[in-house]
This record gives sequence, structure tokens and C-alpha cells, in this order.
Amino acid sequence: MTELLDFTIKDLLRSFKEGTLSPSEYWQAVEARIAAFEPEVAALYAYDPESARVQAAASTERWKKGQTRGPLDGIPVTLKELIATKGTPVPLGTAAVELLPAAEDAPIAARMREDGAIVFAKTTCPDYGMLSSGLSSFHPLSRNPWNTTQNPGGSSAGAASAAAAGYGPLHIGTDIGGSVRLPAGWTGLFGFKPSHGRIPVDPYFVGRCAGPMTRTVEDAAWSMFTLSRPDWRDGTSLPPNEIDWMDLEIDVKGLRIGVMLDAGCGLPAEPEIKAAVLDAARRFEEAGAIVTEVAPILTRDMLDGLDNFWRAKFWGDIAGLNEERRAMILPYIYQWAAKGAAVTGVEAVDGFRQTIEMRRAAGKLFCEVDAVLSPTNPIVSYPADWASPTNDPEKPFEHIAFTVPWNMSEQPAASINCGFSASGMPIGLQIVGPRFGDMLVLRLSKAFESWTGGVRTWPQPVS
Repeated sequence: MTELLDFTIKDLLRSFKEGTLSPSEYWQAVEARIAAFEPEVAALYAYDPESARVQAAASTERWKKGQTRGPLDGIPVTLKELIATKGTPVPLGTAAVELLPAAEDAPIAARMREDGAIVFAKTTCPDYGMLSSGLSSFHPLSRNPWNTTQNPGGSSAGAASAAAAGYGPLHIGTDIGGSVRLPAGWTGLFGFKPSHGRIPVDPYFVGRCAGPMTRTVEDAAWSMFTLSRPDWRDGTSLPPNEIDWMDLEIDVKGLRIGVMLDAGCGLPAEPEIKAAVLDAARRFEEAGAIVTEVAPILTRDMLDGLDNFWRAKFWGDIAGLNEERRAMILPYIYQWAAKGAAVTGVEAVDGFRQTIEMRRAAGKLFCEVDAVLSPTNPIVSYPADWASPTNDPEKPFEHIAFTVPWNMSEQPAASINCGFSASGMPIGLQIVGPRFGDMLVLRLSKAFESWTGGVRTWPQPVS
């Protein structure tokens, strides 16, 4: 069964086509893994195995008849809880939200169903998706499968836990400051945040993206055929594309690659992480890339301005809640947000202006380099029950300094495993490309994965 759960999407589709494995048989393996691992990691929300069995049976029949719907037919998929699925409440990770069934599928959910994917569960996130943690006032505490005393990161916490635990090959998260890449880094996954608008989201917001979280680069690339189709509900949705997402070959000779070991502010990268990133950079250099160290682009004013802007925005989101509802919000989040009430309009606008400054700084850097390598996460791990790597609501974003600039500059970025710490925890390498350079990021990631062999051994349930 473990070998079956290691199948990639291509392996599964080939087996479905040849008739050596059916979607129903594969789902049975995934369902057994969930039963064994879910009590330890608590990754899922709205898990519906009965519906999954029905969907798998329907897909099995379509494969028998040669009438498949699309490139993900029969593939089990989870969606982050924030991604609406018709009929399922969207609690936004918090006990403060009234549970009402979603009126319609969000763009990602709609594309998945159109292409025959088996949507069997949503995945957990912290309150309003505003933490890099598996801690929530609504969901059970999600844990890192590599070591369940440790945090999976977030806000796509459950997606990371589910993927690392082997709940099928594809899990979709969202990312406004690192929420796909950060948990991917802490759980050994490949997490891809494409160019802004490449994967339509609803609601959309400055910097907000969605992306696949998988065990291999190819699985993420394959999912983009489905995920990247435009949707009118996202006003930033990019036009239809004819990208061959599986064209992953690249010769890195002559590419200018910058290595950023200092984020400019926030938590400094720990020595083990710096060493792993430098080792990764040497692989690119040995393959012929021109590798140089580059200075950070983020400043304290930028990060603090973004903090003010987000506090003000979030306070506006929750200001209409009555006191009883507000009291249900995770205290860490509420304590942070409450200061948004004192942010003036001028300060909020200045905070938003800092997102433009990030874009300018990123644009200037990419006049000098073709891609950037950096740590994804500044620290190796932190306790499962912490709200963030600092666990301090007065220092809420010290851990996103390597990741958040690329949200604001709308550039594609990915996290890929580049080693393990002495404690046995995964270490993530971030690969950043120019705006709309999604294929460059995927190709560089695939090249790196081919050099290292990727993660060969994944966590197993205790039972």
C-alpha cells in the first residue's frame, strides 16, 4: 500500500488507462491511509469518504468507457478550507464565523470538478488564514507528519499535513505572504505560488494566490493544466494560455542566479538553513549557472507598513461582528487585529504603498538576475501549538520576510526540499522567477529535483 501511495499523478493516470488500477482501488488505499494517519495530524475538514467512493466509482466507469473528463479524472484532491465548495460552510478557520453553506464552487473547485478530480475533503487553516500555523479556534490542531510535536506551518496547514502524510498526490493551498511555500518548506513538499492571476481565486485581493502542494514537481506542473484556466470572478485572472506545463527540460548554463541569504529584516536564517541553501546554489553553479549573492529587497519600513495595512484591513473585516462573535476569534489574532482600529487612513494608505515599494525593489533586482534562490523558512521548526514561529502577536510577520515580497511583486515562486536538519526536519529552498516566468520556476525546480533525487522517504503513521 505504501508503494501505491507513492504513485505520482502520471503513474496513476497510466495505471487507470492500462486497467491495472482503478480510481476506486486507489481511493481505497488513500482512505485507509487517512484512517491511520488523521488521528495524529488532523489535516482535514469536511472529510466525506462516502462521496469520494461515489466519485471514484463514476471515474472508474469513465475510464472503462474511454470517456474521461480531463487531466485529473480519478485523482483524489483536497482544497484548502478557504476555497469554497458548493453546499459546504466556509468557516475561515475561526469559530467566529456563522456556518452557512457556500452558494457555489470557487473557481478552483469548479475546475477540479470539470476535470473529474475526486474532491474528498477540505484542509484546515488558522483563523482567517492569518497565521503560519496549524492552530485554529475552529479546527483541531493540525500537526507536522514528520514530527507531530512540531508545526506544519500555514496558513495552508492542513494541505501540507495531508500531502506529507500521503493523502493522495494533490493538495491546493492559498498564499498571500507565503502560505503555500512556508508549510511546503516545513513539510518537505513542493509548493508552487504562480504569477498573480495565473490561478483564478475568488475572492481575490492584492497578493493573494493559490497553488498546488505536492511531493513532486511534475505533479504540481500537471495540475496547472486544470488550475490555470481563467475565471471571470477573478478580476486579475490572466488570459487563456497555451503553456505546455510538462515541458520541464532546461539547460541552466549561463543563467544569472542570485542567492539571497539575508531577507533584510525579520528572523535571520538559521545556520543549518543557510548551509542547505548554499549547497543547493552550488549545484546550479556546477551545472553552469552564474551564481552570485544578492542583497535583500525587503526593508523594515516595508514589512511594518504591510503589517499596518493588513491590521486595518482585517479590523474592517471583523468590526461588524458582535462582541460575542469577536470573543471566539483566536486571542493571538484578535490581539493583533485590534490595533488596526487605531491605524489612520493615511497610515493604511502608506502601508499599502509599501507593497508598491516591494514591487519596485523586486523589479530592479530582476534587471540583474534571471532567478533568485533563498531560504523559504528562516527557522527549522517550532512547536505545534504555537500561533507563529515567534508566538508573539507584536511580531507577527517576522517569518515571512523571504516569501512576502514575491506576492506583492506578483512573481512566481516555489519551495522545494533541499535537505534535512540535524533534528530530521525538512528544509525548504525558495526559487523565484520573473513575473510570468512560471515555467522558468518549474523548470529550475525540476532540474534541482533531478539532481537531488527528491524526498525518497516520507512519514508513516504510528499505528
